[in-house]
Amino acid sequence: MGLEFPHRRKNLLTGEWVLVSPLRTSRPWLGQVEDIQTEKLPPYDPNCYLCPGNVRAGGRKNPNYSATFTFDNDFPSLLPPTAREEEITASDEKLFIAQNESGICRVVCFSPRHDLTLPELSLEEVASVVKTWISQTEELFNMTFCQYVQVFENKGELMGCSNPHPHSQIWATQHLPNEPAKELLAQNQYLQQNDQCLICDYLAAEKEKAERIVSANEHFTALVPYWAIWPFEVLLISNRHIKNLPELTAQEVFGLADIIQQVTTRYDNLFNISFPYSMGFHQAPNDGLAHNEWHLHAHYYPPLLRSATIRKFMVGFEMLAMPQRDLTPENAAERLRQLDSIHYRYRSSMKVE
Repeated sequence: MGLEFPHRRKNLLTGEWVLVSPLRTSRPWLGQVEDIQTEKLPPYDPNCYLCPGNVRAGGRKNPNYSATFTFDNDFPSLLPPTAREEEITASDEKLFIAQNESGICRVVCFSPRHDLTLPELSLEEVASVVKTWISQTEELFNMTFCQYVQVFENKGELMGCSNPHPHSQIWATQHLPNEPAKELLAQNQYLQQNDQCLICDYLAAEKEKAERIVSANEHFTALVPYWAIWPFEVLLISNRHIKNLPELTAQEVFGLADIIQQVTTRYDNLFNISFPYSMGFHQAPNDGLAHNEWHLHAHYYPPLLRSATIRKFMVGFEMLAMPQRDLTPENAAERLRQLDSIHYRYRSSMKVE
């Protein structure tokens, strides 16, 4: 399926290229083998700083929350403008360039349950998470310094997650970050040249071919993008042309919750583990402009390659020249598409243990 010889594909959202090398899937592996975390987590961990009622690492006590719980990160990577102690003054420096960067970093706990990830929660609970992302985005958009809101989740130790309690993060930044800036340029150029939305046209073409679609519902489509870098990368796209999370209707909120569960359940079922990934939504900048070119979407970047113990490394050629992948996007989509939609932990019973 797909081109089974070395070639490269262009990422329409960034203008960058990825090298596809299908012949490498047959090579032997003598590299690093990851340990699999098989310990079953408890519903509540008295030592977890994200569980209800526990004291966080920064010294504050969590409320006994029963749904989603949001708080400002105790150790933020960014500080709001009022908390900044020093200012970088403008200069004529040409080789050593820096700017002030203000922001807010928040944490969103999905549930009081320490042991349940998104595919294991109920649809209503995942919809509650989506509603929290929406309300937080709206609140941060109203802050005068905020030009961009990044909603993202790092799941699993392989992705640098420091606490197994299921949670996501939301960062509001003063300036537009690198990846959204690339996508803004590409989407705007396409609109100017074609008088059409880039992602709308791309989604229509993918639906016509149907070979990289993983799952879909009335409101969202999940697919392995033609230019995917990570082995089982997924691009999640709203079927309706909208720019950001706050534009979702009540029906689309549940549609998004459903497609998130479809994708993450298939991920977990791929190797029968809690599948690691980094994911995030790309929304339109919050700069007061119309941004008719922008189309809401989310990226899923999982690192696992051949099994639960073998991951993809971005080294050597990937770091110094261009990204490279072995498994074709078409084969990856086929594997994900064929997986059961019922989570492997619930196949014998639909009730939470």
